[in-house]
Amino acid sequence: MVSIKRALLIGVAGVLGLCLAGCDSPATQTGPERPAEVGVITVKASRYTVRQSLPGRTRAKTQAEVRPQIQGIVEKRRFTEGASVAAGDVLYEIESSRYEAALDQAQAELAQARARLQSDEPLAQRYTELAAIDAISKQERDNAQATLAQDKADIATANAAVKTARINLDFTRLRAPIDGQIGASRVTPGALVTTNQTDPLTTITQLDPIFVDIQQSAAQYLRLKQAVASGALATDDDQAAPVKVSPEGADLVLDGRLQFTSVQVDADTGSVMLRAIVANPAHDLLPGMYVQASLVQGIDTRALLVPQQGIDRSSAGKPTALVVDETDHVAERQVTLAGATEDNRWRVRDGLAAGDRLIVQGMGKVKPGDAVAVTRLTMQDGRLIAQTTNPASAD
Repeated sequence: MVSIKRALLIGVAGVLGLCLAGCDSPATQTGPERPAEVGVITVKASRYTVRQSLPGRTRAKTQAEVRPQIQGIVEKRRFTEGASVAAGDVLYEIESSRYEAALDQAQAELAQARARLQSDEPLAQRYTELAAIDAISKQERDNAQATLAQDKADIATANAAVKTARINLDFTRLRAPIDGQIGASRVTPGALVTTNQTDPLTTITQLDPIFVDIQQSAAQYLRLKQAVASGALATDDDQAAPVKVSPEGADLVLDGRLQFTSVQVDADTGSVMLRAIVANPAHDLLPGMYVQASLVQGIDTRALLVPQQGIDRSSAGKPTALVVDETDHVAERQVTLAGATEDNRWRVRDGLAAGDRLIVQGMGKVKPGDAVAVTRLTMQDGRLIAQTTNPASAD
């Protein structure tokens, strides 16, 4: 029995020895961990045109409400509703017989006044000569001169009456005051219209060019002024800022230029009105349409533009970035963003500098302080690809 127990103990000891020997084997020992691989881009300063998208509403550059200047019955409408008209085109014809009669009467009164002058003028001349030799009294001479002056005044009055009658007769043919697109007629032949009536007969609207009234908050306006004053943005004061206008729900972009900025803030909305003028040759924009206007705010001559995947958010919601320092270790930066670009990049205002190596791939595998293996990337056509140039020359 003793020998059996001894044999068992020797066997167990042998197995334990083998296990311990296996644990000490060099083949099972773990070497140092390899650094995580990350993709980085080198942050560079570049020239960037800063734009801002703002809501706006279209407004006709010129619009004329057509009203009669005389009273009368509409005899004929001479235009097609919705058509283009030119300044001077006849739109309506108003019954003209009484205005023709008024002109005839005014012309007759003018003829009478001229006839009286023709009769009284030689008489006044004769009386002047007779008074000079005391053949008649000075009172008779003065009366003849007064009659002559009255005749001349009557002629002037009659001339004015003829002009007025001719103008009123011309008003019986109601003409377009401007070029443009004419709207619906609000009267039909047979309707009575009156002088300077409240309701227009129709409306003419010029559609090319067209105004766009844009609303910008007072806070945005002040930030822009401060950016320009500090030199963060450069502007060209000699040229009107370009504007791109897109109607809501339409795949269409029209070009225009900023015309002026209001000097008052709307007390109800807290916004400043900016007006742009936009070429509208195809009449794509109509007055009253809502649009989005993209305005050039200025030029950032040293903009830092980085891919959006290079910016993360902290637990507090603050934007952060991971960079690789000169020792190939990860460092975290708090950044301030100035906004997104049209090609899905972030414009960084603060927290990064030109030359920084920003991690854009493998961010989830590392944390601040980790050593990393760097793969240099570059952005081409919106995609990140590995650099093929010499790293030394890439900087």
